[in-house]
Amino acid sequence: MIEVDIDQICDLEHDLARPPVVIKIGGSTLDDARPALIEIANLWRAGWQPIVVHGGGPAINAMLERLGVVPRFINGRRVTDAATLEVVRAVLVGQINSELVRLLDGYNCAAVGLSGLDGQLVRARRAAAELGLVGLIQAVYPALIRTISRAGFVPVIAPLGLGPDDEVLNINADDVATAVATALGATALIFLSNVPGVKDDAGMLIPRLTRARAEALIATGVITGGMVPKIEGCLHALTYVESVHIVDGAMPHGICRSLMGRDHPGTCIIE
Repeated sequence: MIEVDIDQICDLEHDLARPPVVIKIGGSTLDDARPALIEIANLWRAGWQPIVVHGGGPAINAMLERLGVVPRFINGRRVTDAATLEVVRAVLVGQINSELVRLLDGYNCAAVGLSGLDGQLVRARRAAAELGLVGLIQAVYPALIRTISRAGFVPVIAPLGLGPDDEVLNINADDVATAVATALGATALIFLSNVPGVKDDAGMLIPRLTRARAEALIATGVITGGMVPKIEGCLHALTYVESVHIVDGAMPHGICRSLMGRDHPGTCIIE
């Protein structure tokens, strides 16, 4: 275990004018999200501006299966019809978002729950006919996030968006985290997952992954499934965000270690 002194990382810049840090909590890590939430609360109390985006895939799958519906995916993206969207909204907003806010508040961290529907935060269009009510982000309007963050609260964002004629669309949480980090000019984008990071074809962790190697691993099928949109988001964000990381959500002090840059917990995506 590596010990990290929270005061040490905060002394680097204890200033609310510092660009925000966008932290995406994957749905697969939500059952054991408390260590990460404690770390987020510590960063917030120390003057940083954490912005949380969360997924909820496993919980959505569990609810659909309880209702007798078999979840369907195409290239790692959930196929979403009108009935599935009702479940998605109920789980993301009514269950997961409110629970994350409750937990952060319990760690003496003032949090506010949002979705991409609030303040027209995320505007999107339908991604593909075969995916149904799944959105492809067209714009993020971050004014509401900035207002909440500068007022001293941690925004916690569920990945939904508004489409044409204000229809509600289900959006991949990795895409929302990437778009929010890009719109805010975040100092870091950190994806917390249930895996240590990106592995090569021999199963070895890649601490520093270049764009060229990432594209090759996708092309050869080493990177597959839900990791593909995550890596694509990381590569897109590199143009706008100082550093991009994929970290095991259960790793002690994984967020702080990523921000300090002294080592690379998980995988750091670089040009």
